[in-house]
Amino acid sequence: MDINQEQEAKWYILHTYSGYENMVKTSLEQLIENNNLQDTILDIKIPTETVIEERNGKKKAYEAKVMPCYVFVKLKYSSQIWFMLTNTRGITGFVGPNGKACPLSADEIKRLRLEEYVVNFDMEVGDSITVVNGPFEGLIGVIKSIDRAHQKATVVLNMFGRETPVDMDFVQIEKLNNPTTVVSEE
Repeated sequence: MDINQEQEAKWYILHTYSGYENMVKTSLEQLIENNNLQDTILDIKIPTETVIEERNGKKKAYEAKVMPCYVFVKLKYSSQIWFMLTNTRGITGFVGPNGKACPLSADEIKRLRLEEYVVNFDMEVGDSITVVNGPFEGLIGVIKSIDRAHQKATVVLNMFGRETPVDMDFVQIEKLNNPTTVVSEE
């Protein structure tokens, strides 16, 4: 029974007022605690990235929201949950047609990195790859180094006539079966 209930849980996007993302997350955590919804609302995420900004010659790192005004929630959807969430302070509604909740696809979840994936990575240094996700999608390169602990690989891509090393997540690259174009290694 638990396996079927777990399969029912899907990722949804909540739209919030600008700057209310953290307050909404705190309110939802309180809602879960007060109403014993731990089995219904399984996870709440606000995707962030570390940004390094330089001002007056000094570098400062801070966490910036990747998608401001949105909070991602993994839950078992019902009309009662819809009502509870849409009446939470700071939430304007679910993202979907006419405010109806629309679950994210597996590809969207992977692209947004909402869940940690253990990738079956059978590539080695020197293998030719193609980038399948991200800003370098479609480029072909060669693996220079592999960090299995962090599921990252340094890939040399040929951009603008130069070989450029780029750190990529395992999920962003695939091995070329029949490499036609190979970027030369130094």
